[in-house]
Amino acid sequence: MLNTLLPILLFAALGLAVLGAVRRLRMWRQGRPAAVDLLGGLLAMPRRYMVDLHHVVARDKYMANTHVATAGGFVLAAVLAILVHGFGLHNRILGYALLFATVLMFGGALFVFKRRLDPPSRLSKGPWMRLPKSLLVFAATFFIATLPVAGLLPEGFGGWLLAGLLGLGVLWGVSELFFGMTWGGPMKHAFAGALHLAWHRRAERFGGGRSTGLKALDLNDPQAPLGVEKPRDFTWNQLLGFDACVQCGKCEAACPAFAAGQPLNPKKLIQDMVVGLAGGTDARFAGSPYPGKPLGEHGGNLHQPIVNGLVDADTLWSCTTCRACVEECPMMIEHVDAIVDMRRHLTLEKGATPNKGAEVLDNLIATDNPGGFAPGGRMNWAADLNLDVLADKQSTDVLFWVGDGAFDMRNQRTLRAFVKVLNAAGVDFAVLGLEERDSGDVARRLGDEATFQQLAKRNIQMLSKYSFKRIVTCDPHSFHVLKNEYGAFGGEYPVQHHSSYIAELIAANRLNLGEHKGASVTYHDPCYLGRYNGEYEAPRQVLRALGIEVKEMQRSGLRSRCCGGGGGAPITDIPGKQRIPDMRMDDIRETGAELVAVGCPQCTAMLEGVVEPRPLIKDLAELVADVLLDAPLASKPLADTREPAEVH
Repeated sequence: MLNTLLPILLFAALGLAVLGAVRRLRMWRQGRPAAVDLLGGLLAMPRRYMVDLHHVVARDKYMANTHVATAGGFVLAAVLAILVHGFGLHNRILGYALLFATVLMFGGALFVFKRRLDPPSRLSKGPWMRLPKSLLVFAATFFIATLPVAGLLPEGFGGWLLAGLLGLGVLWGVSELFFGMTWGGPMKHAFAGALHLAWHRRAERFGGGRSTGLKALDLNDPQAPLGVEKPRDFTWNQLLGFDACVQCGKCEAACPAFAAGQPLNPKKLIQDMVVGLAGGTDARFAGSPYPGKPLGEHGGNLHQPIVNGLVDADTLWSCTTCRACVEECPMMIEHVDAIVDMRRHLTLEKGATPNKGAEVLDNLIATDNPGGFAPGGRMNWAADLNLDVLADKQSTDVLFWVGDGAFDMRNQRTLRAFVKVLNAAGVDFAVLGLEERDSGDVARRLGDEATFQQLAKRNIQMLSKYSFKRIVTCDPHSFHVLKNEYGAFGGEYPVQHHSSYIAELIAANRLNLGEHKGASVTYHDPCYLGRYNGEYEAPRQVLRALGIEVKEMQRSGLRSRCCGGGGGAPITDIPGKQRIPDMRMDDIRETGAELVAVGCPQCTAMLEGVVEPRPLIKDLAELVADVLLDAPLASKPLADTREPAEVH
């Protein structure tokens, strides 16, 4: 009986899975076109899955090993089951191979089952609670059904009753694992996830690459939407990426806005986009809702506006764009891209930037800085420093990009400290003076792509007049934009954050440093230096050179908690149960450190905004300037390993 029943069940499930796949592909393809290497992506997918995806998954050793056993066992078992029981290839070697695959899968599924006995709050419940049982049933029934093929039991063992029970088990298993992959259910992520890796919108992330710059809008195309209003305004591979979500909640656990009780949960946001893809409401969502927003009140479809349908606007404006969600996602989904795309529509089409957002954008247009300060005051902080201005000398080794911290009295101390360091090292440097404008970071994160592109193009045109070997800045946001986002408009420059440049100066013996005395120190990793640009070591090298042993926070490096200052969050100012910088200061207090080393003016402002008593906040440049000794050193040239030797 099994020899008749199993092929019917297997091929019926496969047939339905194929129909579901066609249906799902049609749903994704309702999104906007995207330039994708279809064949090349498919060929690259296995390596992306085995290497890049598992590089992220491996941060959780328990789940990494569990996933290898369960998913690897399932794929192998499914292929062999089709050969052995579908096509009737009753070969003893194939039988033993199938037994091994089912045992491997069963072992992994036991660990999945164990975790689901008391799942962490970040995991979605509902249908996901039945998945371990389905995995176990699939593995167990095919193991028993294969014993006669391997010659371990006689053919027809157990009779009709056992055959019927095994048939029911196979029906359960193949329905969940084959049919469910394309029609919906916990296994949907396997099908969508594989294709998402193949046709990812940021293929450059794979193979050890990094891709964090926002994609530019084509403002010259009258047919192109200004941002995303409806789910169908996303590109088709973005819709595919949303469908790949495994609902593990790692993004939820990493999100500073969610932890602060603001109305954002990145996992639910992605699932809301899936609801928009298929049509419906969020009533059946089985995870944590947006804080303060009950389930069942939001819904939509591909052709309806997202805001005030699938999500509320304050959900989008809660994001600090820190990329903690993106870095934690085992499926490599791009949450921040989606949020900024939706913000672009609200800002460019609706003019609906909340709180002080519109004022800041108006200031950028009128005065080239978000604070609305008179541009003529940009160099007041350096009135007594006799700095070289690039317009006067035309050429320099280092162009010091000051940033809009020039208008902030607290950040002026950092800028002056860095000038002191540069002078002590004998660096040939200059500033742009009154020619410098805002880099455009905050405009772009607030969704005003038009103002960003205007600022970027004007800066690029101005920089083209001069010759310099590198740009150095104390601001990770300017660093990121100049390094990673100006290239789309022809502005390719070697750009460094001041921490890595100071580390080079120290390594080249260009600075005569004393030793830091007194206060114990912890270091706060800025999001736009760390997660965006992968720079974690240089600031710590600088601190070690000062004789400082860093007291690391539990959330540091890749998993550093955001200060709350990115993405225009202080401007949109969406309320929550607590402030993100207060949570970060709690992380700092746990270390017992008396001083916090920072490398970002936004982080300085946010952390110093926490009420006292609290540790002292100092920029890396200030700490270095504090211990500079007067005696000169026999220096050697900097090792220049950067791209073009000179920029014109």
